[in-house]
Parts: sequence; C-alpha cells; structure tokens
Amino acid sequence: MTDYDLPAAPHERTPLLIRRCLAYVCACLRKAHEHFGDTQVKAYVSLSFADTEEALLTSNVTFCTPLPDVRPYIPDVEAVTGAAVAEITLEDCSAWA
Repeated sequence: MTDYDLPAAPHERTPLLIRRCLAYVCACLRKAHEHFGDTQVKAYVSLSFADTEEALLTSNVTFCTPLPDVRPYIPDVEAVTGAAVAEITLEDCSAWA
C-alpha cells in the first residue's frame, strides 16, 4: 500500500508510516484474540521503497498463523534484504501499550 496522504520526504514519512502500521497490526491482533481466541497470529510488516518514479517508502502488512508442518511465512526474518521486516505478535503489542 502506498499511503499518498503522508509526506513524501523519508524523514517525515517514515515515523508516520511505521506508527500507522503498528496501530493497524496491534488492533487486528487484539481483535483476533477477542473474537477467535487466537494468540498465535503473527503480523509481518515490511517497509521498502516503491518501484515507481516517486520511489516512496511503502509498507505491506501480512497476517498468518503458524501451523505444524507448514513452512513459516518468512523462515528467517533476520536474513531479509532489500526491505525492513518485523514479525509482531500480540505479546509485542501488549508490551507497547
């Protein structure tokens, strides 16, 4: 998603985009817990520059639940290059509240 309502300059855009992503992620993880009792859902937030002429910093958010015998969404988050990626759990959100 490219948030066109945010400033284009990276030093202004980055903190706003990250705050927006984290607020969205934590709200969704809390709702998954409240409505479904699911505490295993993980959110993956990635930040990278769009492959467009403007090259705006963009974000993607993906949710998944780890399942036995199924490869993780991102097996080694620390090894990702070309983007900043965070794996976030409900427990992480509780620590930030």
